[in-house]
Amino acid sequence: MAILRRGARPTAPRVAGPVLLVVNPASRRGAGLRAEALATFARLGVTADEVATTGAGHAAAVAVERAADYEAVFTLGGDGTAMEVIGALAGTGRLVGILPGGTGNLVARTLRIPLGVARAVRALVHGDEARIDLGRLASGQHFAFAAGVGADAYMIAHTPRPWKRRLGIAAYALTASQGLLLRRSPFVVRATVDGRVLERTATAVMVANFGSVLNRMFLLGPGIRQDDGVLDLCIFSPQSAEETVRMMWRLNRGDFRDVPFMSWVPGREFVIETDPPQLAQADGELLGPGPLDVRVEPLAARLLVPAVPAALPPYDRRAADGAPHA
Repeated sequence: MAILRRGARPTAPRVAGPVLLVVNPASRRGAGLRAEALATFARLGVTADEVATTGAGHAAAVAVERAADYEAVFTLGGDGTAMEVIGALAGTGRLVGILPGGTGNLVARTLRIPLGVARAVRALVHGDEARIDLGRLASGQHFAFAAGVGADAYMIAHTPRPWKRRLGIAAYALTASQGLLLRRSPFVVRATVDGRVLERTATAVMVANFGSVLNRMFLLGPGIRQDDGVLDLCIFSPQSAEETVRMMWRLNRGDFRDVPFMSWVPGREFVIETDPPQLAQADGELLGPGPLDVRVEPLAARLLVPAVPAALPPYDRRAADGAPHA
């Protein structure tokens, strides 16, 4: 399974312009990189207009108001800015390009977009496009990668800012490992998937759209696709530190055979309840405690992605067929 349905590298630019660049000046790197992004668009002969956001929700409002005047809307900021624009334009057919300007850059990494802004602009202008599913929360907020409770939300909430500045994405991996191995706090999860109820003791639960996390450091489960019209419930339930280490090793290797402490259920509608209540997150944005109510919006997002020659093997070729499902 290839991560995205993409063709061979095009000979002509995919985007000729004009484009709208939505910049979050409050993000870790967004303000400082705006000049580099605009200069790269100019060198490529693409007219780019810029809008700086002023607060939460502004990126979405700008996208809704102005997207129709442009061939594509680019974002430069963190994952929150990217998902505001992707969510605002979900289902409209408007083309969105994500430039990395935050700390984690989870969405950009998941789409294999280069982390240097000039390279990212060139890769997307000369790239391809992909249609992907989105998850939608009861609040109306969208996510592209995953929403979850437990260890992943702990990772987002407890990674120190100095670690993020110095280590980047590795800081999240370190905090996640600490949460799983040292803090390991099991909880009871009651998950309703398309009307079917499951109960487990777990340390982490995710509703995933893509099959890998942390720059493909870990694969989340077998057969998880971002363009199949379903999301996948991933329940991780190691009962000891030893099982936690085995689980992390298997996730790193993409080995999902005979694993009683991991289970997966595909579906379209999910309600995740926990006892005791757990902190939740969606694409790196903390949501607070409480039930997660999620449904899929099939192929709702139209995104620019780097072109990859069709002959290259997919990165997640290690995922085993016939792995156990709940």
